[in-house]
Amino acid sequence: MMLHTRGIVFRTVKYGETSVIADIYTEKKGLQTFIAGGVRKAKAKISPSLLQVMSLVDLVSYFREQKEMHRLKEIKSGYWFQEISRDVIKSSVGLFMLEIAQKSIKEAEENLPLFNFLWNSLVFVDENRGSLANIPLSFMMNLSAYLGFFPGGTTPEDSTIFDLQEGHFTDQSPGHTYYLSEDETKAWWSLMQFDFDQCQSISISRETRKDLLRQMILYYRLHIENFKEPQSHRIFESVFH
Repeated sequence: MMLHTRGIVFRTVKYGETSVIADIYTEKKGLQTFIAGGVRKAKAKISPSLLQVMSLVDLVSYFREQKEMHRLKEIKSGYWFQEISRDVIKSSVGLFMLEIAQKSIKEAEENLPLFNFLWNSLVFVDENRGSLANIPLSFMMNLSAYLGFFPGGTTPEDSTIFDLQEGHFTDQSPGHTYYLSEDETKAWWSLMQFDFDQCQSISISRETRKDLLRQMILYYRLHIENFKEPQSHRIFESVFH
C-alpha cells in the first residue's frame, strides 16, 4: 500500500554510498523507519535537507505493516522553519524538545493528539516572539499528559511536596529521595496550570528553572522504562542559562 502522511524527522543515518535511513514519527503510523535511496547523489530526486533532524514533512512511502523499514517515494516540506534554522537559542530549544520526544516515543501506531502536539509545539517555537525561558519545562510537563504520567494528587494548598516517583503531591516526606522542595513544588504546580502556548505567563526564577529541568528529566527517567538522559540539555543550559 501507499502511505501518505505528515511526519517529524527524529533521526537520520547514512546508509551505503548514497542512501539515508530515517526514523520519522508519522501522523498515521506512529514511529516508523524509512530508507531514501540516492538522496546523496548530485541530482537526487529527494533533497537531503528534507531529512534533517526536526524537519516537518509530508511524505509518500511504499508501506507494509510487517516490514521494519519502508522505502520513501516522495517527500516535501510540511512547514519551513523561518527562525529555528538560524537562531541558536531557538535551535537549541527545538533540538532539546525533539530529543525528549525521540527518547520517549517508541510506539508504531497512530496517536493523532500526540502528533499534533509535537508538530504544533515546534511551529510555536519557530514563530514565538516572546521569551523561550519556560518552553522546555512546559513542553515536558504537557508531553507527560500524552505519555500517560501527568502529575496528579491533591493541590499544593493541601501539600508542600511533589513525589516524583509516585507522581503526585503529598504533605509528608516520602521514604525515598525523589521529591521536590517546597519552592520547586510551587513552580511545578504553576507549570501544570498552563497549556504549552501560554507558558510565558509563568513566573519562575532562573535558578529554580534550572533545578526544575533536572528534576523533570529525573521524573521522565522514573516513569519511562530505559529513558536515557538527553545530551542536548547540557548544550541548552550553556546557551540559555
